[in-house]
Amino acid sequence: MTEGKQRFFPALAQLLALEYHCSPEEIGRDNITLTTPILQPGQRQYSPKAPFFSMVSTGRGAVITAADCLHPFLREHIRGKEGHWLFELPNLLPLEAELRSHGYTLSQTHHMFLPAEDTQPRGSFPVRWYEQEELGPFYGDERFPNALCPEFLPHRPDRLAVCAMDGETIMGMAGCSEDAPGWLQIGIDVLPAYRSRGVGSFLVGLLKEEVLRRGGIPFYGTGVSNYHSWNIALNCGFCPAWLEIGARPLPRDEQ
Repeated sequence: MTEGKQRFFPALAQLLALEYHCSPEEIGRDNITLTTPILQPGQRQYSPKAPFFSMVSTGRGAVITAADCLHPFLREHIRGKEGHWLFELPNLLPLEAELRSHGYTLSQTHHMFLPAEDTQPRGSFPVRWYEQEELGPFYGDERFPNALCPEFLPHRPDRLAVCAMDGETIMGMAGCSEDAPGWLQIGIDVLPAYRSRGVGSFLVGLLKEEVLRRGGIPFYGTGVSNYHSWNIALNCGFCPAWLEIGARPLPRDEQ
């Protein structure tokens, strides 16, 4: 474990324990833990309901929180398996079939990153900073679907954003939402005309260091096949820290 990742792992274990209804010690163990979900204050909340199914691994074992009706299947499904292999397709296919029988389907796999080291942002572009109270005019702007939430969300407010500027034209924006107390998730959007110039890595690195300076924990997430986003994270001193997958209701026409 890198020095930076080690620095934040105890806080991560506390956060995931809250969300997966387990003890912090069970996060990172080799075994697989199965729990029943419950919404608790202080956790990340991307839905108003407790999850029907959610699974997390920090690279060895896994913790699964799921509705009680799934437990008989899951107890058999995990038998004899290593936790991190549960995220591979041969193990996800029978899980998907079981979820569909309950009217759910697997959601996207999220690969999550924590700071591994303090780094100086690469490149140099003129920038403009925006505090939370200045972000209102950007809501609904289709240029920034990743940097900002679609609207102000009280349970995960956008706290800060930074733009790279070409005169008065925005080249790209990195923003962060406070998804749990002290946990700031960074997103990035670079306008097509300014891509492949290092704007994304520059802005994400700049925002990461500012979040750290203010006492928060910056984190970053992306999909398994989005190598461009992976490279931005790695260039900015982030390292892979945990992996999550959940479930969402099936569209009405598939039920």
